[in-house]
Amino acid sequence: MAASAVLNAAKTSTRISDETRARVLAAAEKLRYRPNATARGLAHRRMNTLGVAATLVGDEPNQYFLEVFNGIIQRAAASGQTATVFTLGDWDEAARRIPDFCDGRIDGLILLAPLLEPDATPWLPEHTPIVSVHANHAIAGVVNLESDEETGAFEMTRRLLAMGHRRILHVGGPPGALGAERRARGYLRAHAEAGLAPPADHLLRGAYSVEAGRDALESWLCRHRGQPLPDVVFAASDAIGLGCTERLLARGLHVPDDISVVGFDDTVLARTARMATVRQPLRELGAKAVDVLLARIDARVQDRAYSGPRNIVLPTEVVVRATLAAPRKARLSIA
Repeated sequence: MAASAVLNAAKTSTRISDETRARVLAAAEKLRYRPNATARGLAHRRMNTLGVAATLVGDEPNQYFLEVFNGIIQRAAASGQTATVFTLGDWDEAARRIPDFCDGRIDGLILLAPLLEPDATPWLPEHTPIVSVHANHAIAGVVNLESDEETGAFEMTRRLLAMGHRRILHVGGPPGALGAERRARGYLRAHAEAGLAPPADHLLRGAYSVEAGRDALESWLCRHRGQPLPDVVFAASDAIGLGCTERLLARGLHVPDDISVVGFDDTVLARTARMATVRQPLRELGAKAVDVLLARIDARVQDRAYSGPRNIVLPTEVVVRATLAAPRKARLSIA
């Protein structure tokens, strides 16, 4: 009992003599004793470890994940927590694998951009608090954090229209993805409020990647040979925007002298390339997700209900950089 009190810094350790305390610590040092974190976690109902579940597939670095995860690990470290990443091949594996993640090794779980059905309660672990970032649907029992994507796309498109751009090609994200739908709605709403309509076939859909942006734009340009070049490409992600820029440069076009390119996210890609974009507060979302998750964990440990909001929306911001300029006075034709 004396050894346990000294090694665990228990309140009763103040009753132990300095001589006994020194002997216990000397013995612990000689035996290379280390506390059993799992046993301590069971005793205190906390492992001080948070899980992050995400899909990380493909050859391209996932800049979105890196930005959000940076916010997660910074806030976790500041809060005395460890972060563990669990990777999924795709979200179809979630029902089988997420319950295994919540086997006692973590106190709570953050789902990063989950593509889950609204009612996942039959398989989501009740004993583990869960929050999501940019969930595709509201998930029963899960607190979600997201950014105001539709407003961001609306504000960017409105700025482009105010600058005189009329042929705005929106290279969007995957069909059915909530974020892609919101960005497309913002693009269309800005046109409608200005009393305008986008030219025909100026709203594309694809994946959030450099390759997808490159391929989507090349295909579109080939289909519209001899027609006017768009004034600006509004990409639904910075990765798409970079792919579009690469394709334009390969065709001998100059950004922004011949055509402007703007993105969405404000990842390190956009900052490095000085790309105009819509800033999502990705690091802030990661940090806030940790705060909310810790609040839910505290509520569980104290056997009380979590009383915070179930959906938290952070604002977006238009960021103007070197890839955005006024439209050319003389439009180029697509070669």
